[in-house]
Amino acid sequence: MEMSEKVVLLVEDNDDDRELTLRSFQKNGIANKVIVARNGVEALDYLFCKGAYAGRKIDETPALILLDLKLPKLNGLEVLREIRSNPYTKRTPVVILTSSNEEKDKIATYDLGANSYVRKPVDFDQFLEATGQLGRYWLMINEPPPMMTSVNTATRRHGQSGKV
Repeated sequence: MEMSEKVVLLVEDNDDDRELTLRSFQKNGIANKVIVARNGVEALDYLFCKGAYAGRKIDETPALILLDLKLPKLNGLEVLREIRSNPYTKRTPVVILTSSNEEKDKIATYDLGANSYVRKPVDFDQFLEATGQLGRYWLMINEPPPMMTSVNTATRRHGQSGKV
């Protein structure tokens, strides 16, 4: 899969932070399609093909989820819990991108299976640099886990039930 074909799900309710992240990707040459969810329910609807996203194929899982913790409707911890409990999304890289510096938030997110915890820098240039580095690492350098469909296909070929 080409880097630009990899979809990023940005779950962010703050307009300024959302725009900064999108501008940072653009400024850093990251041309990936970014799906924006403005709350936890919208994020889960996208991931699990419900609501406005009912027609989306579930096997088109994002290559990266950037997840804020302080979200309306469902908070980031609840969203992360759902992501990790579903076989189609449990391996998807999730980076917590938040303003929280609370130790309890860090512990909770890692306990729930977050891949990384990044505090949003207050400074504009530092924010651009941090999100650019995140994009480059997770979309260019990191080797993503196999998609659920390829795992199921491989296990069926080897005579197993296809359950993972």
